Amino acid sequence: MPIDACQHKFLDLTLRVFPQYMDEMRRALETPHALTDFCKPGVGPAFLTKQLGLKSDFSGCYVLIDAGKPVYVGISRTVIGRLRQHVFGKTQSDASLAYRMAAKNSPHEVTRSQAMQDTVFKSAFDSAQTYLRSLNCATIAIDNPLELYLFEAFCAMELDTGVWNTFVTH
Repeated sequence: MPIDACQHKFLDLTLRVFPQYMDEMRRALETPHALTDFCKPGVGPAFLTKQLGLKSDFSGCYVLIDAGKPVYVGISRTVIGRLRQHVFGKTQSDASLAYRMAAKNSPHEVTRSQAMQDTVFKSAFDSAQTYLRSLNCATIAIDNPLELYLFEAFCAMELDTGVWNTFVTH
């Protein structure tokens, strides 16, 4: 029985499906969007989807790009909403990448929520979100949840984004 209605065997995913998605992502990387396009205060996902010519937010993969270099690969069932969380999120869960960046620059020995209450750490977190706003992003749509989850690791490995991508659970 297929997992999440995925109609492909693993070998087919790795040899045919993921390379096709990767080709699509590489084309998207050639014409990225400024992340600021996705994070205008007071402009929500519904307006942004219309502005981007989409019917609605979408399930897919996104790559954050700094000066032409991919630095992070993420996935979401609502890509536009997730991009907005990265730069507007107020918690370590909403803005997990900003939290990870802040923790690297301002290590701590307390819980995540306690760190977010610390003024020094919060300043590092705010700086990380400011940095994220300066990036570009490329996106592709992937509807199947299993393909989406597996492609995230494939894409992160292909684009060598190991500085910020991790698959360690907490």
